[in-house]
Amino acid sequence: MTKYVYEFTEGGREMAGLLGGKGANLAEMARMDLPVPPGFTVTTEACRVFLRTGAPPEELDAQVARHLTALERAAGKRLGQVDDPLLLSVRSGARFSMPGMMDTILDIGLNDLAVLGLGKTPERERFAWDSYRRLIQMFGSTVMGVDGALFENVIGQLERQHRASDDSRLDTVDLIRLVDSFKDLIVEQTGEEFPQDPAEQLRRAILAVFTSWNGERARIYRHREHIPDDLGTAVTVQTMVFGNLGPDSGSGVAFTRDPATGRPGTYGDYLPNAQGEDVVSGIRNTVPLERLADLDPASYARLRGYMDRLEARYKDLCDIEFTIERGKLWMLQTRVGKRTAQAAFGIASQLADEGLISSQEALARVDGDALARLMFPRFDTSTAGEVIARGVPASPGAAVGAVVFDSAEAVRRAGAGERVVLVRRETNPDDLPGMIAAQAVLTSRGGKTSHAAVVARGMGKVCVCGAEGIAVDVPGRSFTVGGMTVNEGTVVSVDGTDGVVYLGAVPLGESEVVRYFEEGGRAPDESDERIVHEVHRFMSSADAVRRMEVRANADTPQDAARARRFGAQGIGLCRTEHMFLGDRRPLVETMILARTGTERAEALAALLPLQRDDFIGILEAMDGLPVTVRLLDPPLHEFLPDRTELAVRIAREEAAGRTPTARDRELLAAVSRMHEENPMLGLRGVRLGLVVPGLVAMQVRALAEAVVARKRAGGDPRAEIMVPLVDAAEELHLVREEVNAVLAEVVLETGVEVDCPVGTMIELPRAALTAGKIARDAQFFSFGTNDLTQTTWGFSRDDVEAAFFSTYLDKGIFQRSPFETIDREGVGRLMEIAVAEGRATRPDLRIGVCGEHGGDPASVHFFHDVGLDYVSCSPFRVPVARLEAGRAALPPSSADSSK
Repeated sequence: MTKYVYEFTEGGREMAGLLGGKGANLAEMARMDLPVPPGFTVTTEACRVFLRTGAPPEELDAQVARHLTALERAAGKRLGQVDDPLLLSVRSGARFSMPGMMDTILDIGLNDLAVLGLGKTPERERFAWDSYRRLIQMFGSTVMGVDGALFENVIGQLERQHRASDDSRLDTVDLIRLVDSFKDLIVEQTGEEFPQDPAEQLRRAILAVFTSWNGERARIYRHREHIPDDLGTAVTVQTMVFGNLGPDSGSGVAFTRDPATGRPGTYGDYLPNAQGEDVVSGIRNTVPLERLADLDPASYARLRGYMDRLEARYKDLCDIEFTIERGKLWMLQTRVGKRTAQAAFGIASQLADEGLISSQEALARVDGDALARLMFPRFDTSTAGEVIARGVPASPGAAVGAVVFDSAEAVRRAGAGERVVLVRRETNPDDLPGMIAAQAVLTSRGGKTSHAAVVARGMGKVCVCGAEGIAVDVPGRSFTVGGMTVNEGTVVSVDGTDGVVYLGAVPLGESEVVRYFEEGGRAPDESDERIVHEVHRFMSSADAVRRMEVRANADTPQDAARARRFGAQGIGLCRTEHMFLGDRRPLVETMILARTGTERAEALAALLPLQRDDFIGILEAMDGLPVTVRLLDPPLHEFLPDRTELAVRIAREEAAGRTPTARDRELLAAVSRMHEENPMLGLRGVRLGLVVPGLVAMQVRALAEAVVARKRAGGDPRAEIMVPLVDAAEELHLVREEVNAVLAEVVLETGVEVDCPVGTMIELPRAALTAGKIARDAQFFSFGTNDLTQTTWGFSRDDVEAAFFSTYLDKGIFQRSPFETIDREGVGRLMEIAVAEGRATRPDLRIGVCGEHGGDPASVHFFHDVGLDYVSCSPFRVPVARLEAGRAALPPSSADSSK
């Protein structure tokens, strides 16, 4: 018989796949003899059965009942008994942390009789009714489907009647009224009474948590974080402990290091006389955790000791939830904490210095996405406007946007291309779509451990919490601060690093990390910020272990020079078509319109010195490093005016009685002649070189003469020639013959040796499948993964991304867009075939990639695994690719435990 339920004493953190992260970590704390309230975990396998069949496993009810009996026996009290009943919490716990995205129900076991027994003494009466109203509110919204806002409206009305700032100010009579109102609301909304049978409460709560795995907010979060949809969630059932029993009780969240900056120390929030949900929801403003040292020195000292033990055990930042019940400290949860990009680099560096992890493990804990966030601009505060609010700097960064007050409006405006800042009193899990859409999140309540802070840090989203000076008026679509009213649509600037909000748009400045790369990645000194030292450390570590080179896609000397400063080891893609634009377009038009070979040759001859000078500048910027020059790729009509514009211009001239210019008529005739229904699969790439006489020869001669010029100037030019869109080996063979002939001519004319390897892009499925033949004439391959993805999937990228990609992502057809991260099963399989067959023909074949995937962290790991020699990406992404190429070379034992 399958075992679906485990006591906390039966597991450990290595069982997260079965017990979920929460259950596995509770078991680990129990194994460490930390004070964990007793309980048991229903496995993810039980959830998967429920999701597949619509019903729980047949054995589940009996197994839960047996474990409940054991729990009651150990506690000395039963679920549902009238006198001091056993109460339970039911929480979700997926393998990967999904904070607030699934359901929790507290105080299971209370009913109309048990609440009287729980509150039989005057000092416990308010606590009992507060616990009962929490159960009805959570159960009603989570299990019975009542809109949670309706419960909040009832609370809000009562608070306004009593002029109470929050629900902690309501007395026992008020809470009894709330319970009655909540029960009436449930009947009104569902036609069903709140269940009085504790066993029914427990069973329905467990199934509700299972169901919440497929709730909208959970699905949105999984898709954003690329968590598989088929994992399911575990459910932890745990004895309740209470932080709302009076001034000697409370709840809090602690971090073993600052999750925003990474600095060591005691960080977190504490809320006296409150339950844990009050802390993480942000509905009440907390006090800093250090205050607990004054409020309850003994509990604070024990907590600090447990924090040290947990960090030593997990060898990482730990996020801990705890409750103090009448002076007794209970550990409710721990997990490896989410952190900002800055904190990720800082914590990994510190743990390595402290000897808790190796240098390789430290490198595994920082990634390219975090590095990219560190390179984002920051506010130039020297020109900043008025500071209108200050709060807790919950997630760093700089963001500008129009103020909005609910998730739906944030999504709507962002969908229309507007940048927005989501402003709330506090966020809840239903705000997730708006948080994703917004540039920043600003709340008037909550601290660094509130829902808004935790989720924003996980997403790398700018966030300021607990800005107590602002009064949010959602119905009025505004907030007031210091006598000023800020209406919806007003632009503000949010600084998540310093916890400051400015009125208006503050200009952005370069980040210190970008300045470090712009200066060539030099060794930092005492004047540099700490993050620069940490980035330098990990970039050096990555460069020392990576096998793959990192090159850049660059078309100008300026881009090439910047790429070199950023650590590029050459140019993997120099697009020559960009050299035909601007004031050179008329020369290209003349070449296209040429009626005779002589006219075409004259036009090409006029272009040659311009292109040669371009190549000289790029070769100089990359002196001593390879520069891969791609021959002309786009269809020629892209260099001509738009057909509709030409037709309209000619029609206007004729309507005005004027004669259109002969040039316009020639251009319109050429554009019409060259029109293609699907130009990206038409006359372009290698086909152009074979059809348009002299085009290849001009480009090759320009490059060869640039090599000669650089050699004569004492340089070390290393040019390579890349032929695009090859489908058949015969195409490349013909072009290479022409290339070799031109190179030989230049050598003969100048007396200078010119050695330019000739290779091809592999960007069509047929080329990948016939790579063995193509390699006979190719000295290198470079995968053009943008076109290879389009032609493998049958997608036109410009059309499909807007048309249906969001639907495909929602339905789980994609976990990520195949244009952002390489499709390993399809495109990746073609790459594997091409690499194997190409090297079977030519063992020394150099192979790289020059599509946008070259700077994508996940794709870089695949390219390492498949055996590529280099990746090439935009200059700004070069540091990201360098870091990920180093991480890809690490042994599996160095895997990042923070994921």
